[in-house]
Amino acid sequence: MSFFVDENTRLIVQGITGREGSFHAEQMLEYKTNVVAGVTPGKGGTTVLGLPVYNTVREAKEKHDANASVLFVPPRFLYDAAYEAIMTGISLVVTIAEHTPVHDMLKLHHLAKDKGVQLIGPNSFGVISPGKAKAGFMAHRIFAQGNVGIMSRSATNCYETAFLMMKESIGQSTVVGVGGDMIPGSTFVDVLPHFEADPQTKVIVMIGEIGGSEEELAAAYIKDHVTKPVIALIAGTNAPKDVSMGHAGAIVSPDGEGSAEKKMEQLLAAGALIAESTEDIVRILKTLV
Repeated sequence: MSFFVDENTRLIVQGITGREGSFHAEQMLEYKTNVVAGVTPGKGGTTVLGLPVYNTVREAKEKHDANASVLFVPPRFLYDAAYEAIMTGISLVVTIAEHTPVHDMLKLHHLAKDKGVQLIGPNSFGVISPGKAKAGFMAHRIFAQGNVGIMSRSATNCYETAFLMMKESIGQSTVVGVGGDMIPGSTFVDVLPHFEADPQTKVIVMIGEIGGSEEELAAAYIKDHVTKPVIALIAGTNAPKDVSMGHAGAIVSPDGEGSAEKKMEQLLAAGALIAESTEDIVRILKTLV
């Protein structure tokens, strides 16, 4: 079993006529993901990779009963594209663009919650259920089917973890890139219930980083609701205060809020196993799976 994407996913690609959209649509098709159509306003009636292109998400949904969309659109257009997908009733909306305006994501975050839509990203590599389907741009060759669930704010740390897991013949159930922007569509707390309920997932890996309070909120949820082992890595232990480190959300406040130390302290108190590196994640996994 998996969640978010699987063999029953009927995926549309918003922005499929662009360079990134068409390239990654081809990669998703290569992975046997059921990509059913593309959407680019003004390009309706054309085809890309043999897929029909529509002017609106509503047309694509009605013609193909689409239930998921991945957005390869620039950040300045993301609000309109995501708004359309959410309002059309697409159940999963994955947003890739980095540097989406914060006020746009605030509105989209609350709109998705109100409409019951799972919004992933922005600044996300997407979602993959190895061997079944993917919606995003991750290098699928480094992922393998297994029973470890991963959710990560960092694409690079997630890729490295998956690659090291592959070398040890440890696979994943579902992998979710929650994204590194300040306002994500879905946080760790939103994803944790899915891993807890998924019978295929036996161990949960959470790859966080400095900044914000996602990991602290996750710690509280883990303590009260999660029965499966959780391994947590917090990137940015040596980051200076009040300096943004790569991701828009990766910044420690002058008072220390958002620091790796505070996050690890609360996760440890919640019963999570703390990893010091991606290699350490795999070392701990080998004792659990």
